[in-house]
Amino acid sequence: MVLGRALGGGVIMGVALGAGTAVGPVLADGLGLTGFAARLLPAVLVSAVAMPLVVLTLRRRGGSLRDIGFGGPRGSLRALCVGAGVTVGAAALVLGAATAAGLLGRPHLDVPELAGFLVTNGVVALLLEALPEETTLRGQTWTALRGRFGGVVSALGTTAVFLVVPGLSTVVEAGIAPLVGGDAGPVGLAPGGQDPVDYLILLTFFGLMLVTARTAVRRAPLWAGIGAHLAFLTVNRVVFEGDERDAGWSVHVSSPDVELLVPVYLLVAMAGFAVWRRVERRRGGVGASGPGAGAPSTASADASLSRRAAATR
Repeated sequence: MVLGRALGGGVIMGVALGAGTAVGPVLADGLGLTGFAARLLPAVLVSAVAMPLVVLTLRRRGGSLRDIGFGGPRGSLRALCVGAGVTVGAAALVLGAATAAGLLGRPHLDVPELAGFLVTNGVVALLLEALPEETTLRGQTWTALRGRFGGVVSALGTTAVFLVVPGLSTVVEAGIAPLVGGDAGPVGLAPGGQDPVDYLILLTFFGLMLVTARTAVRRAPLWAGIGAHLAFLTVNRVVFEGDERDAGWSVHVSSPDVELLVPVYLLVAMAGFAVWRRVERRRGGVGASGPGAGAPSTASADASLSRRAAATR
């Protein structure tokens, strides 16, 4: 049951992502949408598929979104800021040092264009990736595993499920796209023809960082993961893809190997979240310690759901 619920989070995300990316572009073309609206529609579809399925899964066991890490407005905003702030700070530290060393050139900045990109990219990234992925994986999958296993095993298990999602989504997209008159991308372990080994290695670092973010705070911890997720996507798209995405940021990269700085700043972010968790623990906010450990209320959420379900039968 625990493993089934954990894998179920990955299946929900893979199906939602594959369906949204298959149906979204076709529907956007049919409606005559272009630009931001055309990018937004697939993102809305992904969240519209993933979120209700997670809610349905929780309700069948007598639970709610709070049991997997959501919370009230104040706690959510604080956690979101912690997740985004630590990640951006780590990126600024590492990429700033790389700039000083000449690995990255001085950026050309267009402030109005960058501001517009941050808004539009933020909305699309939230609905396409950050919100549904954190809900299904660091929410449902993590909570299911953490109710049975320790922090390290839960972190590794959640990240392993995360690695399966992109490949599963390409299979779902390939199955749905022809049915709706769309063109599916290649089926593989990585989307868009990316090198699967490099992609999965980066995804491993990313997944572990997101678990560390999700376990850094007590109140509404899933929003810390969402904030870290959004910050990571935004930093990478602005710094390394600014020209092609018209992000208002253009920088010369001395070598393609400079992208190896990404796992470095992810490691720095993980260290930052570990320090934050330790500080909150000393203040009485987080009761567990060690890699991947979570708050007592989060760690026991799966057991709590089981008790609720038993009480309603």
